[in-house]
Amino acid sequence: MTKQERATVVINTLKEIYPEIPIPLNHKDPYTLLIAVLLSAQCTDVRVNLITPILFAKAHNPYDMVKLSVEEIKEIIRPCGLSPMKSKGIHGLSEILIAKHNGLVPQSFEALEALPAVGHKTASVVMSQAFGVPAFPVDTHIHRLMYRWNLTNGKNVQQTEKDAKAIFPKELWNDLHLQIIWYGREYSPARGWNIENDPITKIIGRKSVLEEYYKKTSRIV
Repeated sequence: MTKQERATVVINTLKEIYPEIPIPLNHKDPYTLLIAVLLSAQCTDVRVNLITPILFAKAHNPYDMVKLSVEEIKEIIRPCGLSPMKSKGIHGLSEILIAKHNGLVPQSFEALEALPAVGHKTASVVMSQAFGVPAFPVDTHIHRLMYRWNLTNGKNVQQTEKDAKAIFPKELWNDLHLQIIWYGREYSPARGWNIENDPITKIIGRKSVLEEYYKKTSRIV
């Protein structure tokens, strides 16, 4: 099976499983999405969704956020981890949005990535989910599955993103990156993986990955 044929299997299967695609992080506008994505670094979306209502009840726009101290923000977001860095980032980017962007989240990768604590992945999520600009943010699930599906060599997330953009049609990027994330969580996790519940990998999985999987499971049996 060629790489393009494997990609077609991915597209068709995910479309069938996820005709409607849930948004993992709760938000109501580009600013609250930006903050939620920033908080999700090394933290589960479930936990972020528990913390953001508390934070946004106090400040759901940059003008209210800068009225809070970094320490106040840090105390609220502590359960999300990395709170010293994230609280400084949230306060700092809110100041910049007011000073340089009239309080609005900018609609360009360059401007977003210039904000404190905002990297390429965060900018990509905001551009795709808030503004509908084609992007392919690569998280751990996408990185893992693109390798399992033999669609990338898996050396780093930058290469995985490049390979994903090369193999999948641009008009599908925004849906696919979310569909793959959900699929990774529900059907092809890093831990407790059961290939019988993973129809895509079962069909197109990388040979070495499948061999290693069956070697491990045969030892368990």
